[in-house]
Amino acid sequence: MSGYKLERDGAGKAYVDVPLRGKDLLCNPLYNKGSCFTVEERQRFGLEGLLPPTVSPFPLQLERVRANILRKPDPLEQYIGLAALQDRNEVLFYRLVLDHIEAFAPIVYTPTVGRACQMFSHIFRRGRGVWITPGDRGRVATILKNGAAGDVRLIVATDNERILGLGDQGAGGMGIPIGKLVLYTVGAGIHPAEVLPVSLDVGTDNAELLDDPLYLGWREPRLRGEAYDALVEEFVAAVQAVFPRALLQWEDFKKGTAFTLLDRYRERLLSFNDDIQGTAAVALAGAMAASRASGVSMRDQRFLIAGAGAAGVGIGRLVRDALAREGLEGADLYRGVMVTDSTGPLVEGHVIHEDYKRELVWPAALTKELGIGATDSLEVLVDKLHPTVLVGTTGQTGVFNEALVRSMGSHVERPAIFPFSNPTSKSEAVPADLVRWTDGRVLVATGSPFEPVVHGDKRFRIGQGNNVFIFPGIGLGALLSNARRVTESMFTVAAHTLADFVDEGDLAEGALYPPLSELRMVSAAIAAEVAVEAGRAGVAPELTLDRARELVAAAMWDPAYPELRSV
Repeated sequence: MSGYKLERDGAGKAYVDVPLRGKDLLCNPLYNKGSCFTVEERQRFGLEGLLPPTVSPFPLQLERVRANILRKPDPLEQYIGLAALQDRNEVLFYRLVLDHIEAFAPIVYTPTVGRACQMFSHIFRRGRGVWITPGDRGRVATILKNGAAGDVRLIVATDNERILGLGDQGAGGMGIPIGKLVLYTVGAGIHPAEVLPVSLDVGTDNAELLDDPLYLGWREPRLRGEAYDALVEEFVAAVQAVFPRALLQWEDFKKGTAFTLLDRYRERLLSFNDDIQGTAAVALAGAMAASRASGVSMRDQRFLIAGAGAAGVGIGRLVRDALAREGLEGADLYRGVMVTDSTGPLVEGHVIHEDYKRELVWPAALTKELGIGATDSLEVLVDKLHPTVLVGTTGQTGVFNEALVRSMGSHVERPAIFPFSNPTSKSEAVPADLVRWTDGRVLVATGSPFEPVVHGDKRFRIGQGNNVFIFPGIGLGALLSNARRVTESMFTVAAHTLADFVDEGDLAEGALYPPLSELRMVSAAIAAEVAVEAGRAGVAPELTLDRARELVAAAMWDPAYPELRSV
């Protein structure tokens, strides 16, 4: 694959061969250094007179753009400002986000990215990635080639139907793959020339979008059935042909579609679904940290998961696997994990239309023993099951109400409550309420960022169960190990690794996850463990942990200007 290629000379110094000059060079965000171009570079590349005469040191340039972004009071305007920076100077953009990750991660991703997806056609400035529509049948491979800046190793693709908790956003869903790939680069150091965001823009059933004269997407009802399957099949085949070394992450598909695509392609293509598997791993890691904080072993935890979509079922699957690894089996294993959908718990007698839920259904004998009915509410289930961990993936604001939380707190000394739905407006509860309703005993983690909570003389740092702690390390580890597929065990390993980063200081502050500022260290550790696990699972050559760590350290790109060599 031709295009941008970062290389190193014999002394280890990074350089890039540049085929551009003058304005063309300034307009290419992968090569552009802006005011940091040296006097010699300006002469060599025909840039004299095209920039103000003063050469800015990189730290000064960085401070200038940081101040410019923070000068904007509205998060959406900050998002637009960051997108504009990414479009003109990728090194500067990634250095800024990496150095100030806690300030800018909520802007480039949740919660602000949700609003950006809703406003996509109104704030559109410049295309990034590729859109594949039903009109592109027969030439998807050509379109993928059009979008590549270099040798693509990582693709995030969505069909836009379930964007966060906001539903069908049509072409606007592209904000999600773009944001996820930013976090891949920031977290795992995968170079931006090696990533590609993809929107499978198969139309939309969002009438508001179709009625909007500014809407930029495919103006047809959403494609379904055999025609949809055929387009996805062509896309997968094109990825294999054009980017044979790439990993594909499925993102924000409707729950039934998400499970179907994951199961259909996981053996054929190096791929995974972050909504199902990444969310499960980050939830499991939070539960492991909560187990340490409460002193209740993992095998004695009882999980009640509200919401049986992709995230909820994914969490149920991985947690049950973790409990089985702790030695639970039979009725004890069933008791450890209960999942509910909008009409009640997944038990025999409950009407279930989606096959992916069936493996989590409780047997009739057990539900009869505990007196559980197929339409029992969350409040009733809390009273009957006395769960120690309550997880929310419902997308329903306020589902974890005061009566429910107080009831849980009356049965459990340190209840762990995870309102994981995002964006913030969809959270099942507000952390301040959870702390107040449990008199400060709760162990809380959220799906979106929340400010610390003060209760009495204690300040609680609210840990965000952010998938960014998981997917960058999974992706990098799978790629570096040359894995043939992504296994469930990789996510279990990732959860254990993440939980190990939660130290006693974090737990003392009430946080079940490390600070986001530790993202690169977490991602590097997970990548190494995943690479080792790939060999252990028989899907890649075996590696020692020391060798895996060496590969990770050598692979992670640090945003800095390379030497530019003219060709």
